[in-house]
Amino acid sequence: MAQEFTIKSDAIEDKINQLLPSQGGKQAGVDISASTMVIPVVDLTESAEGSIFRQDLQSALSHGSCTVFSVVNTTTDIVTTTGYFRVFGNASNANSQCKIILTDGTTAKTLYYQQGFTGGGISDNFDFIVKLEAGDTLQAFSVSAAGYISGCTRQIADLSGNLVNP
Repeated sequence: MAQEFTIKSDAIEDKINQLLPSQGGKQAGVDISASTMVIPVVDLTESAEGSIFRQDLQSALSHGSCTVFSVVNTTTDIVTTTGYFRVFGNASNANSQCKIILTDGTTAKTLYYQQGFTGGGISDNFDFIVKLEAGDTLQAFSVSAAGYISGCTRQIADLSGNLVNP
């Protein structure tokens, strides 16, 4: 059973008046009390679950977390490890093709495609998140010197969904 104690301390009352002026201070009928009852406090903030970063900071770019790619007239592997990756950049071309392809070694799937046209150029930005499992490879492809695709990849989580700090 909990016990209640009344606290009579001018120093504590003065500090409460200073820090919490809305509590009324030393008015008649206002006492400071303490109890032996244990009252659990549950912290539901992100800090309590182990994350020290806000969600927007978690997806920040840093010198060590980004891998830059630039592809002209070739196919290049841009990510070969497992996890979740943000892929963003720009493709520019004239009468050519640019693609970002996800392949498992057997089947290729086009995630981004841009087709230029004769007599003019086209430029387009891309920004998406991709999941790579064991054996998957993310590739950037440009069919000719008239096609240019460049950008950056950043791992945002491992395959289990654990966030990767920048």
